[in-house]
Amino acid sequence: MNTLLKRQIRKYLSEDLKNNAEIAAFIKAVDLSYNNFDEQSSMIQRAMSISSDELYTANRKLQNEAEEQKKVIEKLKSVINTLKYYNLEEDHKEGNQELTGSSLVDFIDNQTKEIIEMNKQKQSLLNELAHQNQELSDYAHMVSHDLKSPLRSIDTLTAWLAQDYKDVFDANGIKTLNLIRNNVEKMDTLISGILEYSTIGKNEIAVYDVDLNKLIDNLIQTLHIPEHIHIKKTDLPIIKGDKHRLQQLFQNLIGNAVKYNDKEEGIIEIGVQNLNYYWQFYIKDNGKGIEEAYFDKIFQTFEKLENNPESSGIGLSIVKKIVELYGGKIWLESQVDLGTTFYFTLKKSPNGTA
Repeated sequence: MNTLLKRQIRKYLSEDLKNNAEIAAFIKAVDLSYNNFDEQSSMIQRAMSISSDELYTANRKLQNEAEEQKKVIEKLKSVINTLKYYNLEEDHKEGNQELTGSSLVDFIDNQTKEIIEMNKQKQSLLNELAHQNQELSDYAHMVSHDLKSPLRSIDTLTAWLAQDYKDVFDANGIKTLNLIRNNVEKMDTLISGILEYSTIGKNEIAVYDVDLNKLIDNLIQTLHIPEHIHIKKTDLPIIKGDKHRLQQLFQNLIGNAVKYNDKEEGIIEIGVQNLNYYWQFYIKDNGKGIEEAYFDKIFQTFEKLENNPESSGIGLSIVKKIVELYGGKIWLESQVDLGTTFYFTLKKSPNGTA
């Protein structure tokens, strides 16, 4: 029992009552009741404390959720204003009435439906474009095949004429026959270029390990490299790709570097830089160079800087298409009379993400 309460009770008892057994039992009962009250009071306090903590936590949670909802609404408002899609009724516009959550949801629902419809139309257009692309590709193959057949006949006939009537034709006649054959060769090169260009990207990209050191060494042996031109290369990597396409890519760039080199001692350098997700290659020459005005133009189909009968005007457009097929880009730096450097990147994983 609380000592002060016990003292107060005993203060008003006579000496006889203080020693009375019943009074002692009474005081003990009060003492027990008092202790129980303390325990119950302590339990109630603990329960109130726990409840208060729980209520505080729940309240904070509700407050946080409310704040998150406000942020979401504000972000949605910002998005709507940014995209200039704020087309709600006049009474919901800024300055007239606060934009409510319900109005916002309705608006977003309507915009979502419009976007879905637009995507359907876009997909329909893409499907139609793919169909037309396929038709154009098939047409290019058909026309190319039909053109190559008579070209081969013309080439064969002029060869026979030159051989069978070599004693009849004078110098002018021989010159005319050679001109015909040169034009036939030029046309054949052009048709082959069109066929190559139309097939790039038509099928899935074949991906396997390609040793570029071996590929370039084989190319150098295959291409006609004049004695005055020297090719240097750094150690090149083994990359993921298709050997045929990569050969087209390097062959066109190296071939151009050889073809348009006018120096007594021509130098062509081939190198690579290892970037995070890409290989960045360069092919540098000390040839004629290219004016800056033509930097973009030379990648367009049938564009040529010189009237060279050996050039189809498609080589660099094929290069650009192959590079883009492998998720890269191509550009150049050049100075007239000093030379040109072509740079291009290829993804390390052509079918993956960079």
